[in-house]
Amino acid sequence: MTLSRCALVAVAALALSSVAVADESWVYFGTYTGAKGSKGIYRSKFDSATGKLTAPEVAAELASPSFVTVHPNKKFLYAVGEGGGKDGGPVVAYSIDGKTGALTKLNEDKSGGSGPCHIVISPKGDVAAIANYGGGSTCIFAVEADGKLGKRLGFFQHKGSSKNPGRQKEPHAHCCAFNAAGDHLYTVDLGIDKIKVFHIGKNGVEEEDDEDIVTPPGSGPRHMAFAPDGKCIYVCGELDSTVNVVKGGKVVQSLSTLPKETPGNSTAECITSADGKFVYVSNRGHNSIAVFKVKEDRTLEAAGHITGDIKTPRNFNIDPSGKWMLIASQDGGKVGVWQLDATTGGGKETGTTVEVSRCVCVKFVPVTK
Repeated sequence: MTLSRCALVAVAALALSSVAVADESWVYFGTYTGAKGSKGIYRSKFDSATGKLTAPEVAAELASPSFVTVHPNKKFLYAVGEGGGKDGGPVVAYSIDGKTGALTKLNEDKSGGSGPCHIVISPKGDVAAIANYGGGSTCIFAVEADGKLGKRLGFFQHKGSSKNPGRQKEPHAHCCAFNAAGDHLYTVDLGIDKIKVFHIGKNGVEEEDDEDIVTPPGSGPRHMAFAPDGKCIYVCGELDSTVNVVKGGKVVQSLSTLPKETPGNSTAECITSADGKFVYVSNRGHNSIAVFKVKEDRTLEAAGHITGDIKTPRNFNIDPSGKWMLIASQDGGKVGVWQLDATTGGGKETGTTVEVSRCVCVKFVPVTK
C-alpha cells in the first residue's frame, strides 16, 4: 500500500471514529445542589428509537449549575453556577467526550454579577454571553478555538424598574440569545420588562438602547426563542403567564399560557420545535407545558397543554429526532419522557423517568463512536 493510500485510510478511519451514533444522545442535566443531594451536572444516555434513558451519573461536580449550554460543534459544554458575590458566580468550560459522555474541565471565570442563571454560545462558537439575575447584568466572553473561555469582551449593567413592586424594583437579567448571524445579542430582563439589544462587531460589543424591545408592563419576560427562520421572537412572561410574539422589534401578540386562572403560576422556559410549527412554554403552578401552533404570519394559536406527573417544570427540551420531549420536574426529583405528536404538537406521557434531584436544565449532545 502506498503512503498516500495509507494516509487516506487513516483519515477515513479517523472520520468514522467521530461519527454520531444513530438514535443515541448524551443528555446533560443542570441542577440545584444542596441538602437534597444533587452534586452538580448529571448525564444519561437517551435512545430516540425507544424513548429510554439510562440511570443518571455525575458528570461534573459544581455548585448549582442551574443552566448549561453546548457549543455548536458539540465538543464543549458550558455551565454557570448560580450564586456569587460582587465578582459573580462561576462560569465553567468543559470538553465533552462524545464516546463516554465524560466532561473534563478546561477553565473557569467569574460572571461579573451575582446570580448567573443562563449562558449561551454564539452560532460561530466564538462568544459566550451570561445573564446575571441577581446583578441585573450581561457579561460577554470570547471563546477560544480549544473551547476555553477567553478574555471578557464586555460587561453591561442594566438599569431601570417596572410595575411589580415585589419582583421589578431593579433589573433581573434572565436569558441571553444570539441571532442566527451572531452579530446581535439579546438579553431578556424580567425586572425592567425589556429585551436588551447588543451589537457584536469588529470593534467589540456595543449596547443598542434605541433597539431595546419593550414587553407588556408587569409581564416579567424570562426566556425567549427565535423562530427557526429568524423572522420573529417568542418570549414568555414569567409574572403574567403569557407568551408574547415579537415582530419588527415590537410585541404584536400576547396570549395566556393557562387554560384558566391559576394563582401562583409562573412561566419558565420557552422553546420552538425544530420545524418551527409549534412553540412550547412551561407553567410552574399549573404544572404543564403550554402548546401553541404557529400560524403563517408567525402569530400563535393555543393548542392545548402537555400534562402528567410533572411538578414545577422549569426547563424541558426536545430530542434531536423531534419525537420526544424530556421534562425536568424541579420539585419532583426526576426527568420524564413524553412522545410528541407531529400533527397536534401535544405529548403523551411514556412512563419513562429517571431520578435527578432538583433538575432545572436539559441539553442533548450526539453520542459518537
